[in-house]
Amino acid sequence: MKNTCKNLVSIITPSYNCSSFIIDTITSVLSQSYVDWEMIIVDDCSIDNSVEIIERFIGDNPKIRLIKLVNNVGSAQSRNAALEVANGRFIAFLDSDDIWYSDKLEKQVAFMLKRKAPISFTSYELIDENGASKNHIIHSVEKLTQIDYLKNTIIGFSTSMIDIEMVGDNFRMMDIRTRQDTSLWITLLGKGFLAHGLDKVLAKYRIHSNSISKNKIKAAMQVWNLYFQIHKFGLFRSIYYFLSYAFNAIKKRIYS
Repeated sequence: MKNTCKNLVSIITPSYNCSSFIIDTITSVLSQSYVDWEMIIVDDCSIDNSVEIIERFIGDNPKIRLIKLVNNVGSAQSRNAALEVANGRFIAFLDSDDIWYSDKLEKQVAFMLKRKAPISFTSYELIDENGASKNHIIHSVEKLTQIDYLKNTIIGFSTSMIDIEMVGDNFRMMDIRTRQDTSLWITLLGKGFLAHGLDKVLAKYRIHSNSISKNKIKAAMQVWNLYFQIHKFGLFRSIYYFLSYAFNAIKKRIYS
């Protein structure tokens, strides 16, 4: 394990053509009441002016670092590039179009230290492409084992945090096109770690009109492929977990 800085949070943000949203994302990090953080942004060969915007922030904020990839490799490898150089005890993931509340890190780090939680996640709010609230909250649950998570993939990636003093620092994102976050939690929870939920709304998750999550059938098939083809839970276990996932996904959207 690398020699990490005490209670430093390393914020991992992949970036690709995100000029419309990255200002709000970075600003939400700069507004944090918790000050012991570093932000590692990995640009995956953007062709818009994302890099120019990010570099303007870096000029005034040395805690923000930019890695510019020479080849377009996708979000999984972009996050892995950031993990290779992260110095923090805590790893927090923040996508380049999502937003944190100003007390997100403060409350979540305190929660993890109090609970001795290896992994944590929080409740979050859905917003549209323009940042307007969709008046919909996804509430966290108290704890998740791997089986719990397979039946209810409720961890919002931009709300998640990992304590590498407990989990270790050798985890990486699987290099698959989608659902890399789901695969990561399946893997880590499969090692016996618990994910602890903090039921406070501390992040805003942006829903895009053309996002994969809008296509429910396609998204569901990606989950099935993850269970059956990639993680190889077998036909009957995969069917059981998938049907439970589908039921909870519908319930989460209707009743949250």
